[in-house]
Amino acid sequence: MKNYLFLACAIICESIATSFLKASNGFTKPIQTIIFVIAMSSSFYFLTLAIKVIPIGIAYAIWSAVGIVIISCVGYFVYKEKLDLPAILGILLIVIGVIIINVFSKSAGH
Repeated sequence: MKNYLFLACAIICESIATSFLKASNGFTKPIQTIIFVIAMSSSFYFLTLAIKVIPIGIAYAIWSAVGIVIISCVGYFVYKEKLDLPAILGILLIVIGVIIINVFSKSAGH
């Protein structure tokens, strides 16, 4: 369970990092760039802790899928970026895929 907490921390840090990557405007804003580097480094640190127990493919699938959902919401609400129906369906299929892996796959290591 502790490893999934590490994975959650990795996802949160990665989402913060990606949000600040956009805000850094191509690394031209120093504060936003520093926050990006710290958050992304923290994300990878927590991910390394999580994959000590969680299989790397499963951890990465969860990390990616949840990150995609969070960043899509940040893009929509913060940066006013629109998502059309195919984008929403694609994101939904990614989430469904991760749910299938975690519920039905023996690879998930539960």
